[in-house]
Amino acid sequence: MDLVTLNILFILPLFLFEKNPESDLKDLIILNLVSNIIWLLSSYLLAAYVIYKQVNLRILARRTLISFAIFGSLVSIFVYLANFSKANYLILTIVFGFGLILLITRLTLICYVLYTRSNSKFFQKIIIIGYNETANNLINSFSSTQSNLRCLGCFDDIELDANTTNFQYLGRIDESLDFAVENKIAEIYCTLSPEKSPYLYELAETAEKQFIRFRFVPNIYEFLNRKAHLDFVDEIPVFSLRSEPMNYATAQIKKRIFDIVISTLVILFILSWLLPLLAIIIKLDSQGPVFFRQQRGGKNNKGFSCIKLRTLSHVISSDATVQVKQGDSRLTKVGSFLRKTNLDELPQFFNVLMGNMSVVGARPHMLQHDVRFAGLENRYIIRMLSKPGVTGWAQINGLRGEIKETFQLTKRIEHDIWYIENWDTWLDLKIIWLTIQKMVIGDKNAY
Repeated sequence: MDLVTLNILFILPLFLFEKNPESDLKDLIILNLVSNIIWLLSSYLLAAYVIYKQVNLRILARRTLISFAIFGSLVSIFVYLANFSKANYLILTIVFGFGLILLITRLTLICYVLYTRSNSKFFQKIIIIGYNETANNLINSFSSTQSNLRCLGCFDDIELDANTTNFQYLGRIDESLDFAVENKIAEIYCTLSPEKSPYLYELAETAEKQFIRFRFVPNIYEFLNRKAHLDFVDEIPVFSLRSEPMNYATAQIKKRIFDIVISTLVILFILSWLLPLLAIIIKLDSQGPVFFRQQRGGKNNKGFSCIKLRTLSHVISSDATVQVKQGDSRLTKVGSFLRKTNLDELPQFFNVLMGNMSVVGARPHMLQHDVRFAGLENRYIIRMLSKPGVTGWAQINGLRGEIKETFQLTKRIEHDIWYIENWDTWLDLKIIWLTIQKMVIGDKNAY
């Protein structure tokens, strides 16, 4: 519907161009094509049309807003660069007109969702079979998420004390189906293992004959004391230790396009004038090369040559594997400033463009440090499942610089792994924005 209305908007400028014979209608057709491509790409990259069973209104609004901001900016830039006649009219019609349509359609959807969540006529009643940790987590999840699911209680062969549970005990398991039919239950969630209680299969089949959906919820905590990710190989369910959204081909394409766009913009509009200026200042401050190359650990522990601006004195002979400490005598005057403002990391956008790094990811360490840190923390190698970044989730949370204690390493690894498990394009944009803020206000761990 969005695409249809977007293309309908291009009918309006046609009347303007018909009155002006000198205007080239081909320009309008090209603009129409470009606008469609921009919206398709921006909405795809932000997953603006990915809506799950339970609609998250905040995520929906955020993704739509960012997609439209990208669309409006790029279309406006294209109109002015292409030197269209009646440019302001086109932008007003296409960008603001499309924005108004998005606002109306999304507000309509939001009103509909809020209405269904507040009207009992749309509520779906569910019950749970089996009381255990999984059932308790399920109940808490249903209570905390805004949805139209309403859990009436739990069935278990062991009678539960009302004072020890946070929901109602409804009776024995063999009474559950009669209760479900009588109370028009939409779904039954079973947290017991059907392998230990084979009669549950029969119960499930009988329930579905009554048009009641029967869902098995495996209690993975019996053998895995942590969150797990469920995937499928054809129709075979496979549990893995963590979710890796960046591991999918489409996600890798999205992240690579994001990296190329951001690094290209930084190189063209910032590094093109800032690097020569910094190079002159570095040369005037101390002897030695402007750039400093060092082997760092990359994705899957493959080394690469990381590019930085030189911040240490070139004439001092020291062990290259020693971390820079606060007040380090090897630091030059300019080098100290570059480190505090993160400007020494800017050449790494060339690493990003070459594909060795990403704009956002776990910060790469020296190869010698990778070996040492891997011996101190078993999960260290997990952070290398994705490309290292110019900035990262750990860095914006104050976990950067010298590692003095083991707990600092542990915290950094936890944040790096969290990023791998929770990546999306919005998170990358958030980290970039917070990194810029850190550069402006300063970071006590930057030295």
